[in-house]
Amino acid sequence: MGREPQQQQQQQQQQGSFSVEELVNVNPYNPDLLTDLENFVNEQVSSQTYNLDANLCLLRLYQFEPARMSIPIVARILIKALMAMPAPDFSLCLFLIPEQVQMEEQFKTLIVLSHYLETARFRQFWDEAAKNRSILEVVPGFEQAIQAYAIHVLSLTYQKVPRPVLAEAINIEGLSLDKFLEYHINNSGWVIEKSHGRSQVIVLPRSEFNHPELKKNTADSVPFEHVTRIFPVLS
Repeated sequence: MGREPQQQQQQQQQQGSFSVEELVNVNPYNPDLLTDLENFVNEQVSSQTYNLDANLCLLRLYQFEPARMSIPIVARILIKALMAMPAPDFSLCLFLIPEQVQMEEQFKTLIVLSHYLETARFRQFWDEAAKNRSILEVVPGFEQAIQAYAIHVLSLTYQKVPRPVLAEAINIEGLSLDKFLEYHINNSGWVIEKSHGRSQVIVLPRSEFNHPELKKNTADSVPFEHVTRIFPVLS
């Protein structure tokens, strides 16, 4: 009987000598990790870092220990997953959360926000986010992460973006938008040009997505000598 407390103490000492990531890699289904993983979520929030594997591990442990589930921790995990878009992290996390938990109002809100982002309905997203600021403001950097995602989506579609379209997508206007544009002109290769009207147009950097001609055609990559070898076979 006396050995069990000693073994537990030794295990705790061993855990203390490893990082959370290392412990997850060694034994992801160890329920003793639950508290450490919850603290690690809070650390990710405060340090504005992110570890999907550790968060998924915690959600799996909650499945085995539903009575120990922390709703605020789950909410922070989902918000951090939203911030990782376009990665599919939100869906991966949601899959591990029981349906009855998903029916709580704050989680229904996050699911709606995820849908708006996936469908690039940014105006609706920002309107809904403004109504639920108390849910989202617990995670620093949320707005900046979503703005980066919105720019990513625009860059896949547009060669030139009208200023009002950009303003709506990132929810910034006026002088704040001027400073935002100035930053990206200096750091991201954006160019401002005047349209026929008074509104500015932002020229985004060329890529294979907004300039299809930059995407290499498979046929173009076949050496000519390989093509000449095919003709005798066809004849």
